[in-house]
Amino acid sequence: MNFGEKTNMAEKEQFERAAIDFVWNIIEIHAQLEEIHKGWAEILGITEPQWLILLAIDELDQGRGVSGTAVANKLRIHPAFVTNQTKKLEQLEFLVRATSPDDARFLQISLTAKARAEITKLSAKRQAINSTMFGGLDEESLNYLNKRLTSIAKNSRFASQKQSIGML
Repeated sequence: MNFGEKTNMAEKEQFERAAIDFVWNIIEIHAQLEEIHKGWAEILGITEPQWLILLAIDELDQGRGVSGTAVANKLRIHPAFVTNQTKKLEQLEFLVRATSPDDARFLQISLTAKARAEITKLSAKRQAINSTMFGGLDEESLNYLNKRLTSIAKNSRFASQKQSIGML
């Protein structure tokens, strides 16, 4: 084995180590975010998945409501689960589900004033948590990180698809 091959092998090992560290960091971040979301959900008397559904609706709704499918896609969960949970959230008066004016087969989901008020009440806590989590990063750094993470997310979906069809 010559010097060039040794260097290339060492670089591959370093890359693999960095990739493994990245995955473990993402797992840790996911676990901590899950705990944070559980805490916010408990304040509202709902489950963490229900809290995430509220956040997704808040993020996606452009004033006309949002479909359950769009929420399911945003959260990477099954649409039937969204339907089940939005019915419960509607009973708790956090959501309104209305027939879509474009297609009566579909529902448009919107947050109620009660849900918006509760989310607003938590906004100071959310801002404090964001300041703590992203301390040391300015807006430019965070935007750069988000661009890289978006690319990694896209590539991970592609890798998952390749694995599922036996290409990897």
